[in-house]
Amino acid sequence: MEDGKLLIDDPKTIKAWTFYDWANSVFPLVITSAIFPNFYDAVTSTKNEAGDVVSHAVTFFGREFENQNIYSFVYAFALAIVVLISPILSGIADYLGNKKRFLQFFCYLGSISCMCLFFFSKNNLEMSFIPFITATVGFWGSLVYYNSYLPEIASEANQDKVSARGFALGYFGSSLLLIVCLALVMTKTFHHLLNTDPKQAIDVRISFLLVGLWWMGFAQYTFKRLPRLNHKAHGNGSDKQGLFSKGFKELRSVAKQIKDLPQLKRFLSGYFFYNMGVQTIMVVAVLFARNEIVWENEQAKTTSLIVSILIIQFVGIAGSFFFSKLSSRIGNIKALMSAIFIWIFICVFTYMVARLPIHFYIVAFLVGFVMGGIQALSRSTYSKLLPETEDNTSFFSFYDVMEKMGMILGTITFGVISEIVGGMRPSILSLIGYFILGFIILLTMKKNIGGKTV
Repeated sequence: MEDGKLLIDDPKTIKAWTFYDWANSVFPLVITSAIFPNFYDAVTSTKNEAGDVVSHAVTFFGREFENQNIYSFVYAFALAIVVLISPILSGIADYLGNKKRFLQFFCYLGSISCMCLFFFSKNNLEMSFIPFITATVGFWGSLVYYNSYLPEIASEANQDKVSARGFALGYFGSSLLLIVCLALVMTKTFHHLLNTDPKQAIDVRISFLLVGLWWMGFAQYTFKRLPRLNHKAHGNGSDKQGLFSKGFKELRSVAKQIKDLPQLKRFLSGYFFYNMGVQTIMVVAVLFARNEIVWENEQAKTTSLIVSILIIQFVGIAGSFFFSKLSSRIGNIKALMSAIFIWIFICVFTYMVARLPIHFYIVAFLVGFVMGGIQALSRSTYSKLLPETEDNTSFFSFYDVMEKMGMILGTITFGVISEIVGGMRPSILSLIGYFILGFIILLTMKKNIGGKTV
């Protein structure tokens, strides 16, 4: 690092950057996938004297809803906030050149909010969901600024490897904390611990504290190495008059550039569709397994789902590096198309075959293998397609918006189809459609741009 600027391919800077994946990946694993959804379902469900669930109804702003419907709505609402604010804030960050401050703000917003989930209560559901919303905004908001560092810290030849290293660290680190949290939870078993009385769920609540502390604590290593100002700030961090209008100006400039870059625009279109399938699977996988797989009993179901989540995490490490190597041999676009083909196979297999636990384990293994690869490779491919620019944050905000819109639309579409047909399995056909559209769009892209294989 020299004069507040990043050195390309500096090992210490790359290590610090990838370490933010280690820090923040505990949120999507522990909070949105493994523990909080089960905790939420348990504390908001009504049980009889025998301990059996008799109702999932909750009161939210004076109306009665099914608890999972409220959870999905709140999560979509949080993502919509990110879609609305991240483009303008990224434009401001590029104008001032201080995106690390924005990265820190969203990191602290997310990590402190996770700790506030310790006080989650069914009796005050509207207020209890506020820290979940702000934690979600903090996580996804910080990724815009984090991802935008990639083309600044790594040369084009190393971006696939660096991106894969970040995802691999994230998978490994978050898995370690999940194991610690599960050790706390499993001391008395889920059934006893996740009681309708919140006081009986104290060990689960400690998990939320640990997530916040882990995220905030390990992020300090990243913040220490990254400079406060990135490259040449248009406003030099001091001209703060009319920031929102200047942020919009930055955004309009980037939008115009994307319009004039057909390969980048085409990649974003393809990414929108295939990532819609990826993100929808990540959101609904556990719910699908609970409803469509035949389990021996409730305890076997819970244990198997936890095991499958860990399988996905650890296999994801190998998948990240595999697709990084594959891209160096055949190019990024062809490697992404290979990953999409595997996703299509996963969907077809799940739709036609997956009904028993062994089938779900096979699906979990394949999902883990290809999930890490397609996420890491998508990030680095987009980075490689960017023009020479000082506005990396604004460019990555478009990438982020495409991801969030895909998550919202994909999840809603999956749910609507499930509601209409009365089951989740037919909704898988929509996922196949998303992947096929993404595959076709990537197929039309040039595989060689400016004499370089992409």
